Amino acid sequence: MRKTIDSIIETIIFICGILSIVFVVMIFGFLLKEGFAFFKEFGVISFITGKLWYPTSDPAKFGILSLIIGSLLVTAGACVIAVPIGIMSALYISEIAPSGVKDVLKSCVELMAAVPSVVIGFVGMVTFVPLVRAVFDIPTGLTAFSGSVMLAFMAMPTIVTISEDAIRSVPWSYKEGALALGATKWQAIRRIVLKAAMPGIIAAIMLGIGRVVGETMAVMMITGNAAHIPHSIFEPVRTMTATIAAEMGETVRGGMHYRSLFAIGLVLFVITFIVNFIADLFLGKSKK
Repeated sequence: MRKTIDSIIETIIFICGILSIVFVVMIFGFLLKEGFAFFKEFGVISFITGKLWYPTSDPAKFGILSLIIGSLLVTAGACVIAVPIGIMSALYISEIAPSGVKDVLKSCVELMAAVPSVVIGFVGMVTFVPLVRAVFDIPTGLTAFSGSVMLAFMAMPTIVTISEDAIRSVPWSYKEGALALGATKWQAIRRIVLKAAMPGIIAAIMLGIGRVVGETMAVMMITGNAAHIPHSIFEPVRTMTATIAAEMGETVRGGMHYRSLFAIGLVLFVITFIVNFIADLFLGKSKK
């Protein structure tokens, strides 16, 4: 009886795994179908390197370079904030905090991951955006900087959780050996624990980046949605995800504008796939 139950559970898990792969392939196929029809008429190079995004003008201009730069700028700013804070938080939780404090902090981090992105965007728009405008004396607080700060809060739970697991998985014998040789606790953490856990930490960073790249509602609410190439992080930008969300409801089904949004989705899918693939490679190395 027990073998039968185990066999049924293994079969269900196998089917779920296969279905997840099938769904991803179907999504990619759907994006490729619509995006390929657009690329046949417009061209991949002109689409990616074009600086102007005016899909409703005559003639229409479909250049997503400004959208790519906006996405990269917001992502880079979020990583600059989230990565050091996330790694230091993971180190504190796993190596320094007392057991009671550790449990509370881990619960708080998990609660942060549960906050919907639209709530983060709303809070940022109401509180942080006016603060940025006043502190930096700029015309609007709806900037790439505002988006980076709010997205950093969304990336940190992923970075902290996975980094903490990687640090905790480092064998205690490594630390014991370092301490026995005369190293201080901080030297053992910095030179032994961090180096041993580095593949897992890099995987955490890559997954955090993947979360930021694919975010939609928060960036659409607080980055200004200006489709132009910014000269600084304190200017409004527009990301690829925000463009799809803002314009999909206004397009004619089957038209060039409609297909161009699927082409943006295809580019975004490829970028996210590459980021997650690299993270998976480092995560696999960490487990070994």
